[in-house]
Amino acid sequence: MELGIVETSSRLMTDFLQKCGGYAVVDGGFATELERHGADINDPLWSAKCLISSPHLVRKVHLDYLHAGANIIITASYQATIQGFVAKGLSEEEAELLLRRSVEIACEAREIYYDKCTTKGSLDYIESGNISRRPVLVAASIGSYGAYLADGSEYSGKYGDAVSLRTLKDFHRRRLQILAKSGADLIAFETIPNKLEAKAYAELLEEEEINIPAWFSFNSKDGINVVSGDSILECASIADSCKRVVAVGINCTPPRFIHGLVLSIQKATSKPIVIYPNSGETYNAELKQWVKSSGVVVDEDFVSYIGKWREAGASLFGGCCRTTPNTIRAISRVLSKYPSIFFKCLKNREAIM
Repeated sequence: MELGIVETSSRLMTDFLQKCGGYAVVDGGFATELERHGADINDPLWSAKCLISSPHLVRKVHLDYLHAGANIIITASYQATIQGFVAKGLSEEEAELLLRRSVEIACEAREIYYDKCTTKGSLDYIESGNISRRPVLVAASIGSYGAYLADGSEYSGKYGDAVSLRTLKDFHRRRLQILAKSGADLIAFETIPNKLEAKAYAELLEEEEINIPAWFSFNSKDGINVVSGDSILECASIADSCKRVVAVGINCTPPRFIHGLVLSIQKATSKPIVIYPNSGETYNAELKQWVKSSGVVVDEDFVSYIGKWREAGASLFGGCCRTTPNTIRAISRVLSKYPSIFFKCLKNREAIM
């Protein structure tokens, strides 16, 4: 039984990429879009606040990304933790319900999107009863311990000596249990800032015998290491060693660093590589704002990187903080021009390694 679950998990991403033509499009910045639609997320819960106050906006953002061409939509649970909801006055039962609801909303958006795909010109046009749907997966987001702290420490990875492997496993365990049984297609462990948390996730996936696949996505501020200073090679190796992890990559990192990081990750794993950088801006934890930096890119510049990242070995592409549906639409368009022969290259690389 255990072996069957692992084999099924490993096939999910390979089969999914094959159906997508060798690559897949991940969605983009969530909080940015919620704010654009009028949501006030200046709160320790950040975008997860909208699961309580504005679930209709969460659904709308998911739909915006689906219409932009996303193959994977990520739930609004990045900063949704039982501990965080309880701190806002909710009960544990209400907190668990909101975690499940984050996945339900994303699944509802997918069904609404498919139901609307009945007109010519749609990416998923249905004609004469023949349905050819663009593959869409729902990824349940799990943010780092630093995201819960809401002090910017997911961008430093410095949790202090008091935070141990056991601390992190105890913190994440119940949320993982709930999201794994919520109807999501996979778990997205995002913005992982250090190898200790990566190890905690890998051990939890095995201990809890999680029956859906996962990806590990790290963040970097120098293009060489993760933000804590831990080696990206060591972090990617932890992900590679966990059979339930089906993709490894980078998110919330300036675009200018992605190419080198993809090359480094390839040295540690043959698993598909997922990349969804931010806009190149820098997060100021004290101001709780994104501020301009020399590395900021507009959508056109962002998309100009895609070919280089693809040639380096990435196969799932999207955006993180401060990117928009326009970014994702542009990514989808440029990727549609590449031949599906890339998938054969991926299979060959797996065979070699």
